[in-house]
Amino acid sequence: MPALQTAMSKLNTSFTPGEIDKFAASAEAFAPGKKIDPGLLATPGTVLHRALGTYLDTLPGSFHESLRGIIYYALKATPPIPVTFAWAPGYDFELNVWQAPDTTETRGGVTVLIKSRYPADKHPLA
Repeated sequence: MPALQTAMSKLNTSFTPGEIDKFAASAEAFAPGKKIDPGLLATPGTVLHRALGTYLDTLPGSFHESLRGIIYYALKATPPIPVTFAWAPGYDFELNVWQAPDTTETRGGVTVLIKSRYPADKHPLA
């Protein structure tokens, strides 16, 4: 779904070296117990905001909480940890996470791959 790809690109931009410190200022929006607000990732009222909000509402609770926790952890670290997000089509919901440590020469980071059906593609068991 192009909207999910666009949302991931926008989120990735927030974790770039020139933007991550500004995004880290919003870390408390991802604190434990908070729901991910699509308004932090897309302008409210836009097609992208609506698509992202609808998609976030379909995520299983464990996925929502995992993503929220990853973002919070990365933004609260000193210095904040870069995160790369990607989405791919899949049959069921799937989440892959890995983290490369910093080295003396380069910064490490976290990578998050989310797989799911296209939002309009109903699961056969639904």
